[in-house]
Amino acid sequence: MSDTLPDRLCTNPRSPFYDADLLQQGIGIKFRGEEKTNVDEYCVSEGWVKVAIGNKVDRKGNPMTIKLSGPVEPYIKPAE
Repeated sequence: MSDTLPDRLCTNPRSPFYDADLLQQGIGIKFRGEEKTNVDEYCVSEGWVKVAIGNKVDRKGNPMTIKLSGPVEPYIKPAE
């Protein structure tokens, strides 16, 4: 597999931007220069991330998210 990451990636299996193999490798996200661990979805070209809001869920059991704008830098986490 190449080291290039997709422009958009989501952790929700129902999304068309979901990639289980890539997510299993381990993806890190730097947003505005800070490491984010609660990112649900990102888009590099549009410059936004969706992050989970605590433990809150909607009526279907999906995590509640908020969309934040800014520079997004995804990377593959090094193997431990």
